Amino acid sequence: MPAGVLRAGQIVLAAALLALLWRVAGGDEALRSLATAQWGWLVAAVAILTLQTGLSALRWKLTAGRLGIRLGAREALREYYLAQAVNVSVPGGVVGDAGRALRSRAQAGLLAAGQAVLFERLAGQAGLYVILVASFAVTLTSPGGIAWPTWLLLPVAVFIAAGLCLPLGLGRAKRIRGRMGSVLCGLRDAARRSLLAPPVIVPQIALSLATALCNLTAFGVCAVAVGHGLSPAAIAAFGPIILLTMLVPVTISGWGLREGAAVVLFPLAGGTASGGLTASIAFGLMLIAASLPGAVAVLGGARRDRVDP
Repeated sequence: MPAGVLRAGQIVLAAALLALLWRVAGGDEALRSLATAQWGWLVAAVAILTLQTGLSALRWKLTAGRLGIRLGAREALREYYLAQAVNVSVPGGVVGDAGRALRSRAQAGLLAAGQAVLFERLAGQAGLYVILVASFAVTLTSPGGIAWPTWLLLPVAVFIAAGLCLPLGLGRAKRIRGRMGSVLCGLRDAARRSLLAPPVIVPQIALSLATALCNLTAFGVCAVAVGHGLSPAAIAAFGPIILLTMLVPVTISGWGLREGAAVVLFPLAGGTASGGLTASIAFGLMLIAASLPGAVAVLGGARRDRVDP
């Protein structure tokens, strides 16, 4: 399928999902909540997401350094902002990361640069995964905890099991013959060197959990800002599921999918479908606001290219 057609389809799908959710989840009420949002909380959400960007850039710098790519702190932060600006505006949400890998390939080659970006992104999602596993176990076993419906228990349990199987599968890569086995062994060795080696494992765990907590906190703050706040336990349990839907590359930066998950999950935590829609839209808008420094850098670079061909 041509790339232009695919991207147009992703845009149409995002718009269609948002329009459907607007109708079924009380779009008028969501609009009123957004119009009366408390700006102080929204500014706090942008500040938290800005901190998350800085920590993510530091994690990428650490990961890339273990693979032979030396990045300065300013360079890593600038490149991360550029990638974010592209990711929030282009269907799929990974084009910016691909550009980040391309621009950092000079020192160790494209393979190492791509691995550094891949592992950095996986480490960030691993933080959300760990929080989901912990909150799922605690809320499921605690008296008076969140009531997980039967229809949600199985997919969450399958997702958790799949996450546990992934490192086990890489650990058995030597048993796979041929090119696939060689590729998997290379990924495993690079992952061990950049994420799990003794000099970096503690900072990697700390940075991954910190960025995940920043994302969840920003989402919870956005919910409070629009008058639909949830308990910390509910944010810890359902927030990772809502945010992980953004990884499915079928819309622009997860728009529509994230809102759909919030509409479904907010009522399970004592909220409303309209509240989930409102909170998710507010979070998406704050993500865009937090990526504006990257957009400014992109525009500035384009202007310099026109002036100095």
